[in-house]
Amino acid sequence: MRTTVAIIGAGPAGLLLARLLDRAGIDSVVLESRDRAYVERRQRAGILEQGTADALRAAGAGARMDREGLVHTGIELRFDRRRHRVDFPSLTGGRSVTVYAQTEVCKDLIALRFRGGGPLLFGAEALAVEDADTASPRVRYRHEGREGVLDCAYVAGCDGYWGVSRAAVPPALSRTYERTYPYAWLGVLADVPPSHDELVYARHDRGFALLSMRSPTVSRLYLQVPAGARAADWSAAAVWDELDLRLATDDGWRLERGPITATSVTPMRSHVHEPMRHGRLFLAGDAAHIVPPTGAKGLNLAVGDVVTLARALVAHHGTGDPTGLDTYSATCLRRVWQAERFAYAMTAMLHRDPAATPFDDRLQRARLDRIAGSRAAATDLAESYTGLPFG
Repeated sequence: MRTTVAIIGAGPAGLLLARLLDRAGIDSVVLESRDRAYVERRQRAGILEQGTADALRAAGAGARMDREGLVHTGIELRFDRRRHRVDFPSLTGGRSVTVYAQTEVCKDLIALRFRGGGPLLFGAEALAVEDADTASPRVRYRHEGREGVLDCAYVAGCDGYWGVSRAAVPPALSRTYERTYPYAWLGVLADVPPSHDELVYARHDRGFALLSMRSPTVSRLYLQVPAGARAADWSAAAVWDELDLRLATDDGWRLERGPITATSVTPMRSHVHEPMRHGRLFLAGDAAHIVPPTGAKGLNLAVGDVVTLARALVAHHGTGDPTGLDTYSATCLRRVWQAERFAYAMTAMLHRDPAATPFDDRLQRARLDRIAGSRAAATDLAESYTGLPFG
């Protein structure tokens, strides 16, 4: 089998890249190791930056998002039982975010691909990327019990941290930057309307809490727990009691409880792999970088990567100009490191380190007070949260 662009991974990054290439008349094949049902139900991110929402609309994939997504024009910070709202449009020139789950983004893009795009093979496990530093790279894969080779001009590695793409970059050329955090997130889905109409980020002496949502009738909530904690160690009553405690305010606000339908634990870490290009292999999304979820950057960084890559491929395909491809890694990494900075700052400001001293606690409160009292500090948060420009 032969194509122009081999795309490994059918998450939002791979699917959006395929869609952008389809619309530009560039053929591609998408290989995804999991089945369609798994891709369409795996719970991941749910906050779309302004630029991500705009990119989906420009790709013809935003109709259902605009009907069903929840546009948020701010977030609320809670600390010391006080509430402070950060208003995005007034600080960013009108930018906002949209609550629309990654599962729904994938469903929309998969439907478009099958409606009129190129091949999308589910259950196709990529085994290796070969000859990435030549003019004729290829991907070896296994599909329906048989091994095959996908010959191509370019490979887009959108297959996550554990995929084969990153491993195809020679170790001698790779640089890795990492940070592991001494806590994790216990996340729950609950069949109860959200107790607030915007996301609430709470700093408490017992640890961080987040009130989020998936729809007007489904809440998504998180608690900071020790690294290595198990979801099974937490009863529903214990989860609700702890959320009540950490989200409490002095103005009579109440947390509504309901049936918990899913529970999971998410480790917290930061990871960046440089470079994001090796020959004709281009890494995108979690294959190149991971951020702690506090800043809602993972999905949005992946979209920024593939929008940048699609522009570069379209320019090269149309005019032969290699500039975008040659600068892909450097262009993406500038945005990646700004997102890493923001996610780290949010994480450090809101989570309580097990080794924290009273001095550390006071610094956290000082950071929050600064945002609450300074338009400049609030603007930095709002600009980063709603998303820096792609490219």
